Amino acid sequence: MTTRQHKIGSGFVAHSTAADVLAGIDLSGRLAIVTGGYSGLGLETTRALAAAGARVVVPARRREVAEEAAGGIDGVEVDELDLADQRSVTAFAERFLGTGRAIDLMIGNAGIMAAPETRVGPGWESQFAVNHLGHFALVNRLWPAIREGRGRVVSVSSRGHQLSGIRWDDVHFERGYDKWEAYGQAKTANVLFALHLDSLARDAGVRAFSLHPGTIRTALGRHMSEDEIAGLSTRIDEGASGSVWKTPEQGAATQVWAATSPQLDGMGGLYCEDCDIAEPAEPGTVLGYGVNTWATDPDQAARLWRLSADLTGVDAFATAG
Repeated sequence: MTTRQHKIGSGFVAHSTAADVLAGIDLSGRLAIVTGGYSGLGLETTRALAAAGARVVVPARRREVAEEAAGGIDGVEVDELDLADQRSVTAFAERFLGTGRAIDLMIGNAGIMAAPETRVGPGWESQFAVNHLGHFALVNRLWPAIREGRGRVVSVSSRGHQLSGIRWDDVHFERGYDKWEAYGQAKTANVLFALHLDSLARDAGVRAFSLHPGTIRTALGRHMSEDEIAGLSTRIDEGASGSVWKTPEQGAATQVWAATSPQLDGMGGLYCEDCDIAEPAEPGTVLGYGVNTWATDPDQAARLWRLSADLTGVDAFATAG
């Protein structure tokens, strides 16, 4: 099989940058959408793709901030999108589809982490709603353009997926909230989403991947207390989780590699880290190398897809079974 969850020896390392993995790759004439592509890893991803010749669309909840951060980069355009609001997702997708353009690269980079208990839409837990359901609906609504581009969809997860599988009996934490377990569930959902999307989309020439970008100091940790940040920093500095600090340029590398590398041609449905396919995690691993079995189970991936379609009311593949 070409889709086995094992390293391929890409030649890149944890500290490779987005520019490194794009060396020699010409993206002229190709279009990428990067959610959250105006801050942190997203901004570095936008810069790298644009520098390689791609046209990059950056949908943003804070359009003014995005215009200031990314609007001046050649080849970049900014639009409005709030992943917590399904009406906003629909509106953005309709505007984009109205342009008649194909999508070659779709990178679901935006997200929130360790957020205090917040309800959005019809009472959905916010991390599951933003990190997963927003991107699920966005990709499904943009499917005609993604199918035309016959490229790749990249779902940015993290080692946080090892904190929790899907809580099938209480997905929205209606019986007690834990912000880290909620984050873990949302990140597991990101991996399962790419796994099942790949199984549905591969016949159309579209492949999907998920990934852990690395450990990077960005605004993603804005909901963490100083004590939590200090504790996490100590854990990483002591190597207890097998992590190393990355710069934003290094953190963007794996998602850029997953989106563009010819080394992944013919593959899909895989979880990546450090610019390579990740290995299965050892049993009991928490915030360490590899991908947990609950995030690579095709039955759970299919079940999550059905749940997500029921919640959002959209499934581009419904007629195909």
